[in-house]
Amino acid sequence: MVIDCESCAVRFSACGECVVGVLLGMPPGAPTVSLDAPERQALDVLAEQGLVPRLRLVATRPAEPPHDAHGAEQDRDVG
Repeated sequence: MVIDCESCAVRFSACGECVVGVLLGMPPGAPTVSLDAPERQALDVLAEQGLVPRLRLVATRPAEPPHDAHGAEQDRDVG
């Protein structure tokens, strides 16, 4: 899963209640974070226990898939 904060419809208004903003400390600019399945599962467990907020991403455009060094798309689980 690729989280692109630049494309989030609730950027700035919900960052303080989003796991990305809480864990990264609201870095300057709009971060792009890539999470694999075990990382997403771990964040879900933490959120279920009330230790971190849930992901609040509301994408306004689809995130571009990552590319390898040769320009070919990589197969990734996008959630």
